[in-house]
Amino acid sequence: MSGLMRIGRLIAACCLALATAAMQAGAETPRPERVVSINLCTDQLAMMLADERQLLSVSDVALDPGSSAMVDEARNYVINHALAEEVYLMRPDLVLAGTYTARATVSMLRRLGMRVELFEPSRSLQDVRQTITRMGEVLHREAEAKAMLAEFDARLAALRAEVARRPSAVLYYANGYTTGDQTLAGQMLLAAGFVNAATARGYTAGMNMPLEVLAMSEPELLITGRAYPGASRSEEILTHPVVEALRQYRQGATMTDTDWVCGTPHILRAIEELAELRKQMTGQGQ
Repeated sequence: MSGLMRIGRLIAACCLALATAAMQAGAETPRPERVVSINLCTDQLAMMLADERQLLSVSDVALDPGSSAMVDEARNYVINHALAEEVYLMRPDLVLAGTYTARATVSMLRRLGMRVELFEPSRSLQDVRQTITRMGEVLHREAEAKAMLAEFDARLAALRAEVARRPSAVLYYANGYTTGDQTLAGQMLLAAGFVNAATARGYTAGMNMPLEVLAMSEPELLITGRAYPGASRSEEILTHPVVEALRQYRQGATMTDTDWVCGTPHILRAIEELAELRKQMTGQGQ
């Protein structure tokens, strides 16, 4: 009998421990009041969603006009360089980071007991929506995130209106890198009313496209990024005679890069710019 009692007490203890763990897991995390972001994309989304007294610091990349779509806004915050020492001294109660940036810093901050939330880069339009929702949750700004999503969806739906003809286009960057439909940039191209000629050639994700394949694709529109100041061997391909010929005899466009970099509502500006270019090319009213 005593053995049965011991077993019963053990079962009861296990149940209590499980219930306690479940309660702790379900307990609401306190609203963060000192937020530090060390990644360009979390910088921008936090600046768009956080309370004005909530966000303390953003990364120095947010001040780079070649990468950041929110340079002016970033000047209102303390600037960090994604170093563990400087972030720790800011005494944040939440650190926002990307999965592929400042890994040593993230590891050190977590060992010091700090809460670090990692955000994956957006690889699709649906990822953008999910990232907005999650940022709203970690900042306790769910209502603001919901409103942002509603506006995002409405603008995207208007841009996705049916068109009579979809011109072909190719995204072509340094080192001959292109992106297909299974990427955020590729989906932005589709949303603007184009057909991705790279996808038709088997380039569904992001990969290098030889110049010969680019020439045979014969895109109606060639989209490249803006060159960085100075000389770069990786960007020399963008001045190759094949690329120049496509620009001259087809149609070429150099698009701004900042609205394309991160999965934030700023991508809608890039899509709208592309959609306007498509209307000019086809003479269509939508």
